[in-house]
Amino acid sequence: MTPDRKTLRPRGTDQQDGSNLRTALYLAAAGVPVLPLRDGKVPFGNCRACAKNACGGRPNMKRAGTCNCPAPCHAWAAATTDRNALTSPLWVAAWGRAVCVGYHPGGAGLTVVDLDNAAAVVWARETLPTTRTVATTRGEHWIYRGVMGSHNAVRAGVDIKSLMSYARWLGPGTGRMADLPSTVRALVVKEETTPARGEVVSSLPERATWDRTVATGCRHTDVYVRTGLERGLTLVRSRTESGAGSQAFGVARFLAAQHTGCPGPCGIDVIGAEIVAAAVSVGVPEPYARRAVTNGLNAAERGAA
Repeated sequence: MTPDRKTLRPRGTDQQDGSNLRTALYLAAAGVPVLPLRDGKVPFGNCRACAKNACGGRPNMKRAGTCNCPAPCHAWAAATTDRNALTSPLWVAAWGRAVCVGYHPGGAGLTVVDLDNAAAVVWARETLPTTRTVATTRGEHWIYRGVMGSHNAVRAGVDIKSLMSYARWLGPGTGRMADLPSTVRALVVKEETTPARGEVVSSLPERATWDRTVATGCRHTDVYVRTGLERGLTLVRSRTESGAGSQAFGVARFLAAQHTGCPGPCGIDVIGAEIVAAAVSVGVPEPYARRAVTNGLNAAERGAA
């Protein structure tokens, strides 16, 4: 189950009046592992028995331990759907001091793209598939169905929260939840976009350019295809500081989608090669650029299926 169930819609931002625990129980009933968050909106510290991970850690952590502590220790790994644990004396005491409810997105089968400022929100609206959105104090949470590794600062103002992480529960949000796209997965690959002066980024061989000889089955005019391609290449080349890899993904997906109704061939592989070359020209490592473009072309094909 996921936190977009109708039973959860009445619940919004939590208060210190007992609604923390009530909201936690609603979420737990929907299969969402929850934990209390203290001042600073962070998990409670470990108890004395678990200090410095002396107990070995929770069994669901990366290095599985033997901890059976009844307190909400070990941050995200303490998140649970067990009603008995949530209402036990030590947890009730923590709920009484909590400022809000946290949850483990990966444990609920979800990934949260945490957009921390207005610029990040604008980027997401231009780049990512629409999905369920939750307003935050400074930005938005975009929630997708699917899990991946959690990473902070994948780009300016953007964190990925899924496995081995926690997020604040700020209500069910609005919009229909979409499946986790490859665009988001690609964000966790380090993108070196500013090569050292004089450094050779890659040894790409000379690329063929798109023309009618490689697109004998394309239903579009040469001018239409070349105009769209040049606009896309300009967008990629303009990302000299960051985001060229993600832009290459978006351009590849958009351009490939224009040809899904053609009998083919349309020279999509040549179009992809031109996009890769544009991304490499602004410092994106060739393997990353190839992966981003391939994912974009494949995404267009899946969308047409």
